[in-house]
Parts: sequence; C-alpha cells; structure tokens
Amino acid sequence: MKSLKPVLIVIAVAAVLLFSALSLLIVTTNEDTGNSPVASDTIFSRPQKDFDAAETILPQIQQDYRQVKNEESVASADIFGKGGSATDIDAVLLGADGIKSEGDGGVGRKKGAAGIGYGSGYGSGFGGSGLEKPGELRMRKAPIRTVYSYDSERAENYSSFSENRFKDAKSEPLSTFSLDVDAASYSNVRRMINQGQKPNKDAVRVEQFINYFSYDYPNPEGEHPVNIITETQPCPWNKDHLLVRIGMKAKEVPSKNLPPSNFVFLIDVSGSMISPNRLPLVKSSLKLLTNNLREKDRVSIVVYAGAAGEVLPSTSGADKQKIIEAVDALQAGGSTAGGAGIQLAYRVARNNFIKGGNNRVILCTDGDFNVGVSSEKELENLIEEKRKTGVFLTVLGYGMGNYKDSKLQILSQKGNGNHAYIDNLQEANRVLVQEFGSTMYAVAKDVKMQVEFNPAYVNAYRLAGYESRLLNKEDFNDDTKDAGELGAGHTVTAFYEIIPVGVKNTFGDIDDLKYQKPDITETVRGVKNNEMMTVKLRYKPLDSERSIKMEIPIMTGDRNKAPSADFTFAAAAAMFGQLLRDSDFKGTSSYDNVIALARKGFGEDRQGYRREFVRLAEAAKQLTK
Repeated sequence: MKSLKPVLIVIAVAAVLLFSALSLLIVTTNEDTGNSPVASDTIFSRPQKDFDAAETILPQIQQDYRQVKNEESVASADIFGKGGSATDIDAVLLGADGIKSEGDGGVGRKKGAAGIGYGSGYGSGFGGSGLEKPGELRMRKAPIRTVYSYDSERAENYSSFSENRFKDAKSEPLSTFSLDVDAASYSNVRRMINQGQKPNKDAVRVEQFINYFSYDYPNPEGEHPVNIITETQPCPWNKDHLLVRIGMKAKEVPSKNLPPSNFVFLIDVSGSMISPNRLPLVKSSLKLLTNNLREKDRVSIVVYAGAAGEVLPSTSGADKQKIIEAVDALQAGGSTAGGAGIQLAYRVARNNFIKGGNNRVILCTDGDFNVGVSSEKELENLIEEKRKTGVFLTVLGYGMGNYKDSKLQILSQKGNGNHAYIDNLQEANRVLVQEFGSTMYAVAKDVKMQVEFNPAYVNAYRLAGYESRLLNKEDFNDDTKDAGELGAGHTVTAFYEIIPVGVKNTFGDIDDLKYQKPDITETVRGVKNNEMMTVKLRYKPLDSERSIKMEIPIMTGDRNKAPSADFTFAAAAAMFGQLLRDSDFKGTSSYDNVIALARKGFGEDRQGYRREFVRLAEAAKQLTK
C-alpha cells in the first residue's frame, strides 16, 4: 500500500479538481429502469429525495470509515461499496472502490476525510468530496456531472475463444467433448438484441443457442438413463456438406417422484445487485421456486457482500412463508466477497446433506466478485475442491453492464453445475418451474461423448460449438476427468458438419503424408455395414464413480430420410449463432435463411419459444442495417 500512496494521492487530487470543474452542472437520472441506457454525453439532475435517502445510510458509512487506516485517504479504501449501477437510487456512490471499476464514489481530499456522492453509471461520475477535517464525514449536495458509459464490450466480461475448425478424419479420427446443458448464452444475447445492442461475439456460444430449446426425442428405455438419437441431412449453409445431429434425452422423472432436495440459496447482496433486474429479480425468481417446494424439501439461505452469512437455517419447504419473508428482507450494499459466500454455502449444504437426495447450491449473482477469492483461476481451484463434496451447483446470472459471464462459466463447468441467465421473470419461470427437474435434479454425471469418423466416408469434420468443453481423446476413458451433468428429462444436441470423401476441403486441407500410405479404401470401406461414424457416450450414475459406456453407429444411408422439424429448427439455431459470431464457416447463411428454416421447424411449440426465436432473428437482422 505504501508504494501506491503517491499514485492514490494524485488520483484523489485529480478527482477533486475534476469535481470542482464540473460542480456547476446539474444532474438528473431517469427513474424508469426499463429504458435503455443513455448516451455518454447526456447530463442529468438528481431529485432531492435521492439525497434524503442517502442520509439514512450515513451511520453505516461512518462505521465503515472508522476501519480506514489513518494514513490512507478514502480514495484508497476498499471497504466502501462500488458506484451505483445504471438506475434508481442505487447510484449512491460510497468511497473510491469505484475508482477501480464502475463509477467513482466520494473522494477523500485529506487524510481521513470522506465524501459520498452520486453518479448513475459505469463511467466517471464523481460524488461530493470530503472537505472537512480528518475523521468527519460530509455529504455535499453540490451539482455533479455523471458520464454514462454503458459498453458491454468493456464492462461485461466474456472468455475469448476460437471456434472449432475442420479436422482431417485420417489424422484425427476422434472428437471428444463434455456435454453442455447450459443455455445462458441464448437468453443473454436475447437481452442484448432486445435492447438494440449488437452482441459481443464471445457472448455467443452456438451449442447453447441449440440447447436452449427442447426437442421431441424419445424417452430412454431399458437400463440406461439416457437415449441417443441421430439424424443426417444436407448442410443448410453448405450444399456440398452433410450435417449430422446427435441428440440425447435423459429419462423423465415426475416432480412428485424426485428425491428430497437440500437447497442452499447463495445470494449476492453486494452493491452491484441493487438494480431492479438484479436483486429484486432474484427475489421474484426464488419465490417462484419456493412456491413449488414440497414438505420433504429443505432450503437454507446464505448471502454475501463484504462478508458472508447464513440468514435462514435449513427450513422445510412446507414453511413457504418463512422462506419468502427471509428472501424479501434482503437488501443490497457493499463489496462482493463471492469466494467466502461459496465456502459458507457448501459448508451449510454439507451440514444438511441428504443421503440419496438432491443436494444443490443455487448461486444468484452478476459474477462481479472483487473481495477475497475473485480471480478466474482462484475460483476454478475453489469450485473444483467443492465439487468433491457431492453437492451440485446451479448458477443463475443476473444484470447487465458489469455482468461477469466468464467467471460464472468457470463455476458451472468446474463445479458439477449448470448455468442460466435470467433476464426477466418469464425466463425465471422457464428455468425454475417449467424445467425444474432438468435444472435442479441430475440423473447422470460426468457425461462425455467421443465420436470416431470413418475416413473411408468422411474427409473432414467440424463440431459446431462446445469450444469450452473439448477434452483430450484419452479423457474419454479416464473416470477422474470431470464432465457435464444431465438433468431429468433434459435434451442435449450436438451438430457435426461433415465434408464427405470426394469433396475438397477448402478450409485448410493438408498434403498427403510422405511416410505413411495407409490403404483406407481396402481396410475400412464396407466394414460394419457402411458405418460413417460411431458415437460413444460415457456417464456415471449419481452414486458411482465408475462410468458406463454406450455406443451406436451412424450409417451412410441414414441421410436419405426427410428432415424432422427438430433437426430443421436446431439447424436454424446453429446458423443464427454462427451469423452472430460472423463465423468463418457460416457459408451461405443469412438472417432470411435462419427465419425461413426456423419457421419450417416450429412443430408444436407449446411454449412459443420457437416463434420468439424468429422474432429475435428478425430484430437481429435490423441491427445489421
């Protein structure tokens, strides 16, 4: 801290000078939280009631302030909350944690001086500065200027990745990956498009676009809890290629037959969660879930901000009013010690563990961890340790502007979990009520797939999506390697784009090997009744650490059948994702083709999600003009 002190002093002085230069401007904020963010050069004035509301939190500020070391200015203190998010009186800015990230708070001008101020966004809004003697707090109602900079490319975090490319079937005949049951990418991108935003390409995961939708796959029969379905058709975006769909359906379990659940609601109540589309939406979401609990289910509530605590001990699902009252009482404020919250939630889950039951932590957050364990690597190490406890994880993402998708992806992928993005109450109802079984109860764990291609029929192949789920070929038979879980009644789909033998690979063809001349035609063609490829799947029963293998072939003649509605719609979802990513392999894809293909694949569409998809594609098309 000593080495940073000169820098912090410069920051504090510069901030005060800037505040002084802007102090004659009048600022307002838009109270309608449903409106889109405003341009960065817009000036607002804030109503008096917001200042009055801020005065009620002065005692807490004073308590926090006393924790600051005497030799540090408030500008260097981490104990104050971040700046407010884009709406409502959540824009009260306390201290200068915000100098490091979203929106600047009150600036300490002298040692120990503190100021609290107002800003309303993710930019450089400065609040009133502390101008009094050390140790005294003062709230200035001086006019300020808030700069709004709502830029998802900057403020939201997504892991960058390169899309899968074509692999040569002779030199790399095996493709191995973990199943991905998440659908967060689709609902998150839907939010962006509905706000008139062109999505960040790294926010688009093709497999999650495909798997957002359910498909009419037959329920498994026999000993296995999962069924494998395949279909081969001409590729809609490249007429010379084939498109192979591999679908999986987990066995359905009626809600009344599900084992008892031990849920721990782990709720982020930090300052960044105060907006209506964050903590208030979390509360509404969890009430939907609570209303569907049974007497044999149990719920605990753990919250975290600057620290973590248990606010509701394990309570029967029959006592719904007690659970709802505990949820309603939650308030947002402070920094985000997400690591501490995860530690406590898993401890609570283990203390109330139900043998043979559904033990699960349900994390509700925007992912903006900034205290304690907060880096992606630290979170990965923490959650890998916790998954050994036998407790599963569901990650529900909320909010916009500072949404940390990259961290939530790590938690769900490394923690025996799934991940959904909740952009409205309808999505909460879909995830937590309509698809309760598939979201909250696993029927198989560590599910992974390996496909072997016959080079007698396959020149090259490409897996659409699943970039973050790829495994080494040796991992398929290694039961120590973690993979995805499959929920009750869940459907999962993967597409392989195939370049048949006889069609030139224009996406990176290589020369024939000089020292190896295998006679593939004589040794492989015709073996096992003209098999084009073989699909192998491994899963573990919930009570076992030993995997079970399933295997089915895909024949060359399978492509002579008419395409099903499910195939057609899933291909439209894949095409849409590739367009939004501006994929190198989008071929003849266009938004018009996406819309036309999707309409052919409506099927029954009982919930209307496929028709909503068409409206979304139409809106995305307008954004490109």
